[in-house]
Amino acid sequence: MTKPIRIIVADDHPVVRDGLIAILGTQPDFEIVGKADDGADALTQVHALQPDVLLLDLEMPTLDGVETLRRLKTEDAAVRVIVFTAFDTDDRIVSAVQNGAQGYLLKGAPRDEIFNAIRVVHAGGSLLQPVVASKLLRRVQAGDEPATESFTPRETEVLHLMAQGLQNKEIALRLVITERTVKFYVSAILSKLGVGNRTEAVTVAVARGLVKPGK
Repeated sequence: MTKPIRIIVADDHPVVRDGLIAILGTQPDFEIVGKADDGADALTQVHALQPDVLLLDLEMPTLDGVETLRRLKTEDAAVRVIVFTAFDTDDRIVSAVQNGAQGYLLKGAPRDEIFNAIRVVHAGGSLLQPVVASKLLRRVQAGDEPATESFTPRETEVLHLMAQGLQNKEIALRLVITERTVKFYVSAILSKLGVGNRTEAVTVAVARGLVKPGK
């Protein structure tokens, strides 16, 4: 039997938080293991409960969502994070993605989109709502990112597999190389794209026509 996806919901508005928990509870493959009303509490619960996915609001007391993401990134936490917020400004989106968010959903998203995002992100992929992705792509296309250096053939292969949502172990199996070698290629790709994580790398690569999403 497949293990359920273990989820923590962090939002300082009880009605929103409890409503989201009720909606997620309708899915047999989801298990809500914790809830938090600020960033500090979210960090404590992530450390204690080791969830698979953290649904994180950006505007919270004590520690906001971006600072929470930053600390999780510094700790190299295994949890996958989906930002679930009312904020859709370019700076907020870019800051969240740069600090490790694998997904970004706006409050008001249909429940099926929320369910799908959790499953995609848990499986190792990245998911931005179209309106969010378009803002991030415009920011990239405006020239805020450094020019892309040329990729080696192997780096190009790895980048295409990253765009498909494959993780390092899966890429290693596909290309018949070691996982350590994959990490080397991923690091080189991030450096050449001038980004800090895989989600941002794929987004930038799509914006520049280097890969197609999911291809």
